Amino acid sequence: MEPHPPSSQPDRAQRLLAVLERDGPTCVWCGRTFTHQVVPTTDHLVPRVKGGPSWLENEVAACRRCNGERGHRGAVDWLEECGRRTWPADGERVRRVLGSLEEAIARRGGQRRARSHLATQVRRLRRAG
Repeated sequence: MEPHPPSSQPDRAQRLLAVLERDGPTCVWCGRTFTHQVVPTTDHLVPRVKGGPSWLENEVAACRRCNGERGHRGAVDWLEECGRRTWPADGERVRRVLGSLEEAIARRGGQRRARSHLATQVRRLRRAG
Protein backbone atom coordinates (compact mmCIF):
# COMPACT_ATOMS: atom_id res chain seq x y z
CA MET A 1 0.00 0.00 0.00
CA GLU A 2 1.39 3.42 -0.99
CA PRO A 3 1.56 6.22 1.58
CA HIS A 4 -0.87 9.10 1.22
CA PRO A 5 0.53 12.05 -0.74
CA PRO A 6 1.40 15.05 1.41
CA SER A 7 -1.36 17.60 1.83
CA SER A 8 -1.01 20.64 -0.40
CA GLN A 9 -2.49 22.80 2.37
CA PRO A 10 -0.30 23.75 5.36
CA ASP A 11 -1.31 22.59 8.83
CA ARG A 12 -2.95 24.93 11.36
CA ALA A 13 0.30 26.18 12.92
CA GLN A 14 1.82 26.87 9.50
CA ARG A 15 -1.35 28.67 8.38
CA LEU A 16 -1.29 30.85 11.52
CA LEU A 17 2.33 31.83 10.83
CA ALA A 18 1.44 32.60 7.19
CA VAL A 19 -1.57 34.71 8.26
CA LEU A 20 0.56 36.66 10.73
CA GLU A 21 3.17 37.25 8.04
CA ARG A 22 0.48 38.35 5.56
CA ASP A 23 -1.58 40.57 7.91
CA GLY A 24 0.75 41.60 10.72
CA PRO A 25 0.76 40.92 14.47
CA THR A 26 -2.64 42.36 15.44
CA CYS A 27 -6.12 40.98 16.05
CA VAL A 28 -8.36 41.76 13.09
CA TRP A 29 -11.29 42.47 15.45
CA CYS A 30 -9.99 44.39 18.49
CA GLY A 31 -6.66 45.60 17.13
CA ARG A 32 -4.59 44.38 20.07
CA THR A 33 -0.99 43.43 19.30
CA PHE A 34 -0.21 39.78 19.96
CA THR A 35 1.95 39.04 23.01
CA HIS A 36 2.35 36.15 25.44
CA GLN A 37 -0.89 37.29 27.09
CA VAL A 38 -2.75 38.13 23.85
CA VAL A 39 -2.38 34.86 21.95
CA PRO A 40 -3.14 34.70 18.20
CA THR A 41 -5.50 32.13 16.74
CA THR A 42 -6.74 31.48 13.22
CA ASP A 43 -10.30 32.71 12.81
CA HIS A 44 -12.33 31.42 9.85
CA LEU A 45 -14.23 34.31 8.23
CA VAL A 46 -16.69 31.78 6.81
CA PRO A 47 -17.09 29.57 9.88
CA ARG A 48 -16.39 25.86 9.52
CA VAL A 49 -19.97 25.06 10.59
CA LYS A 50 -21.17 27.08 7.58
CA GLY A 51 -18.91 25.17 5.21
CA GLY A 52 -15.87 27.43 5.42
CA PRO A 53 -12.62 25.70 4.47
CA SER A 54 -9.41 25.75 6.50
CA TRP A 55 -7.59 27.63 3.78
CA LEU A 56 -5.32 30.65 4.18
CA GLU A 57 -7.83 32.52 2.03
CA ASN A 58 -10.50 32.04 4.71
CA GLU A 59 -8.45 32.79 7.79
CA VAL A 60 -7.41 35.89 9.68
CA ALA A 61 -5.49 36.30 12.93
CA ALA A 62 -7.66 36.98 15.95
CA CYS A 63 -6.97 36.93 19.66
CA ARG A 64 -8.53 34.08 21.61
CA ARG A 65 -11.03 36.41 23.26
CA CYS A 66 -12.39 37.76 19.97
CA ASN A 67 -12.36 34.38 18.25
CA GLY A 68 -14.28 32.82 21.13
CA GLU A 69 -16.78 35.65 21.49
CA ARG A 70 -17.45 35.81 17.76
CA GLY A 71 -18.30 32.12 17.65
CA HIS A 72 -20.13 31.26 14.42
CA ARG A 73 -21.43 34.77 13.69
CA GLY A 74 -20.87 36.16 10.24
CA ALA A 75 -17.91 38.45 9.71
CA VAL A 76 -20.13 41.46 8.95
CA ASP A 77 -22.23 40.94 12.09
CA TRP A 78 -19.05 40.76 14.16
CA LEU A 79 -17.59 43.87 12.47
CA GLU A 80 -20.78 45.70 13.50
CA GLU A 81 -20.46 44.37 17.06
CA CYS A 82 -16.84 45.51 17.21
CA GLY A 83 -18.02 48.97 16.15
CA ARG A 84 -20.56 49.00 18.98
CA ARG A 85 -17.74 48.09 21.37
CA THR A 86 -15.59 50.86 19.82
CA TRP A 87 -12.91 48.36 18.82
CA PRO A 88 -10.81 49.27 15.76
CA ALA A 89 -11.78 46.22 13.67
CA ASP A 90 -9.91 46.03 10.37
CA GLY A 91 -12.78 45.94 7.88
CA GLU A 92 -10.41 46.36 4.96
CA ARG A 93 -8.50 43.21 5.97
CA VAL A 94 -11.79 41.33 6.20
CA ARG A 95 -12.81 42.55 2.71
CA ARG A 96 -9.43 41.57 1.25
CA VAL A 97 -9.47 38.07 2.74
CA LEU A 98 -13.08 37.42 1.70
CA GLY A 99 -12.16 38.55 -1.83
CA SER A 100 -9.23 36.12 -1.79
CA LEU A 101 -11.58 33.36 -0.69
CA GLU A 102 -13.97 34.13 -3.56
CA GLU A 103 -11.05 33.88 -6.00
CA ALA A 104 -9.74 30.66 -4.42
CA ILE A 105 -13.16 28.98 -4.65
CA ALA A 106 -13.52 30.09 -8.28
CA ARG A 107 -10.09 28.58 -9.02
CA ARG A 108 -10.34 25.37 -6.98
CA GLY A 109 -14.07 24.74 -7.14
CA GLY A 110 -16.11 22.96 -4.52
CA GLN A 111 -17.13 24.58 -1.23
CA ARG A 112 -20.82 24.50 -2.13
CA ARG A 113 -21.94 25.07 1.46
CA ALA A 114 -19.62 28.05 1.95
CA ARG A 115 -20.56 29.87 -1.25
CA SER A 116 -23.94 31.28 -0.17
CA HIS A 117 -22.63 32.49 3.20
CA LEU A 118 -19.61 34.05 1.49
CA ALA A 119 -21.78 35.77 -1.12
CA THR A 120 -24.00 37.25 1.60
CA GLN A 121 -21.01 38.56 3.57
CA VAL A 122 -19.41 40.14 0.48
CA ARG A 123 -22.71 41.74 -0.57
CA ARG A 124 -23.24 43.20 2.91
CA LEU A 125 -19.69 44.58 3.00
CA ARG A 126 -20.19 46.25 -0.38
CA ARG A 127 -23.42 47.85 0.82
CA ALA A 128 -21.72 49.06 3.99
CA GLY A 129 -19.18 50.90 1.87
